[in-house]
Amino acid sequence: MRIVLVGAVESSNVAFNALVKAGKPPVLVVTLPQDAADRHSDFTDIGSPAAAIGSAVFRTTNTNAPETIMAIENAEPDVTFVIGWSQICKAPFRAIARIGSIGFHPAALPRLRGRGVIPWTILLGEKTAGSTLFWLDEGTDSGPVLLQKIFHVGEEETARSLYLKHMRNIEEMIPEAVHRLETGDAPRIEQDHRQASYCAKRTPEDGLIDWRMPAAQILTLIRAVGDPYPGAYTSCNGLKLHIDTAAPASPIPRYIGITGQVQAHTPRGFVVMCGDGLCIEAHNWRSPSGKPPPVHSKLQG
Repeated sequence: MRIVLVGAVESSNVAFNALVKAGKPPVLVVTLPQDAADRHSDFTDIGSPAAAIGSAVFRTTNTNAPETIMAIENAEPDVTFVIGWSQICKAPFRAIARIGSIGFHPAALPRLRGRGVIPWTILLGEKTAGSTLFWLDEGTDSGPVLLQKIFHVGEEETARSLYLKHMRNIEEMIPEAVHRLETGDAPRIEQDHRQASYCAKRTPEDGLIDWRMPAAQILTLIRAVGDPYPGAYTSCNGLKLHIDTAAPASPIPRYIGITGQVQAHTPRGFVVMCGDGLCIEAHNWRSPSGKPPPVHSKLQG
């Protein structure tokens, strides 16, 4: 089977390795040029390892550009996998592969279509999530489902831990999908569009901490937008301060102070007052100075 793989992030690399391990390396990899790496916080160069095993590589920022279409046509694919590529693939693209084009979405479609799905899954307090391989159509994550794996979302799930669950699913689902395609047993299960919901795109600025929020909501934000995404942040003395991990301050309540104020330093970090009078303790952070904010400093956000 002749396979084309389109992608440029960690999930693309997992799919690439899964295909190679299954003895089905892609004949062509379509990926971003290196100078466009900043388009994705989880960018991964799959072009270099693809070239190393003899796969053709075409670098582009637009899957619908005429030159991209021509490169894929020349590969004469039976199927095209689009894994980790944030762009709608239009009709000329979808018409190339003999069997069709298949995308991946980190949600249990038809729910949570769209962008920023992993952070939104945590922010919404979802109890379950899903990894979905689906047939591309003209819509956004709206095509028939080929494979779907449902799994539990833990109460303390982070963006990274949820991301890794999806990566493990991709590793298992890609070879299974190829086998089904080769044997003619690849389903096309229509989605119930009445159940669809749509996630809005998120930007790095959406990680700004509003210290007026309750402590629990701030902790959820920190978990939801951290690695592999840009992270939750505030500012101290005019400098941006990213908070990567935090927990409820213990014991609770202990401090009386102003919202957004650093109440104390601790052996693990520093304590900040939140809008509901409870505090969080930051354990891991990043700042230009590499130092924690001083005691009693007011954080802006």
